[in-house]
Amino acid sequence: MHCNRHNALTRRRLVKGMTIIAAGVAAPSILRVRSALAAYPDRPVRIVVPNSPGGPSDIIGRLLAAHLQQAMGGSFVVENRGGGGGNIGMGMVARSEPDGYTLMITTSAYVVNPGLYKTLPYDPFKDFVPIAEIATTPNVFTVKKELGVKTLRELVDKVKSDPRKFNVSTPPIGTTPQLLIEILKVREGLGGMATVVFTGGGLALKSLLENTVQISCGALAPAHPQIKAGTIVGLATSGAKRWHDLPEIPTMSEAGFKDYVFENYVGLVAPSKTPREVISAVEKATLNILSDPGMQALLVKSGFNVEARGSKGHAERIAKEVPMYRDIIGQAGIAKI
Repeated sequence: MHCNRHNALTRRRLVKGMTIIAAGVAAPSILRVRSALAAYPDRPVRIVVPNSPGGPSDIIGRLLAAHLQQAMGGSFVVENRGGGGGNIGMGMVARSEPDGYTLMITTSAYVVNPGLYKTLPYDPFKDFVPIAEIATTPNVFTVKKELGVKTLRELVDKVKSDPRKFNVSTPPIGTTPQLLIEILKVREGLGGMATVVFTGGGLALKSLLENTVQISCGALAPAHPQIKAGTIVGLATSGAKRWHDLPEIPTMSEAGFKDYVFENYVGLVAPSKTPREVISAVEKATLNILSDPGMQALLVKSGFNVEARGSKGHAERIAKEVPMYRDIIGQAGIAKI
């Protein structure tokens, strides 16, 4: 009996001792987490752009990084990880530590790729948490003046006469410009025209400027200054309405091509399980930045419509556009990659 009382007492002391030890370990751990969130960011934050430099996502990423650095302190650095239609960069971020120190700029490839690829290194709903929807920009068909066409219909007719003489540059497979040109080729019988796919919108546009291709189809943002300068000619945009400071360029609908409203969106996400406090802090800072008239003017001048929607709004776009683009890809008869 004495032995049993002794054993019970020993067990109670052991449990009590372990509880004290656990509390002693847990309390500093909780304090460290709270301290880290309070000090965020106390080391460099990388904003991964899953495309090469020069495209709309890169432009947005660099503008946002500079302003987040001013607003939140610390260091925000853009890291370009292009390739695989954006899948390489998106897959890398999906597997990153969810500590708030890796963020990612999303483009429409984020919602297009689930319907375009047989397998993906990420799940758009499970692997990321939306932070904000930043901006949108339509696509535009551009050529050099030397080609001698003034409208998209003239261009299509010219290409149709001998498609193998022409090629067109686009950003990566799965971006809305690449889908736009492939659907146009199917509908207008331009299958012989080669599509030259680049790792980013900037490189696709550069190929037109350097006369490597005769036609380029890409987001308006990188092409905008070149159109304004008269270096290239914009034939039509894929927006719902004409761009405010390019009133001479019709929409594709106005140019006689129906059902071609294809816009690019740019947003911000983080790996899932990133602390909610960090998501909220970055969301608030981003929306404050986008509400600044100077930032809005800069984005509009660069060829963007400012959206400034928070985490919920960004999630709504993702939920809507993943099935939408899956249907578009099926309707166009584009084979999965």
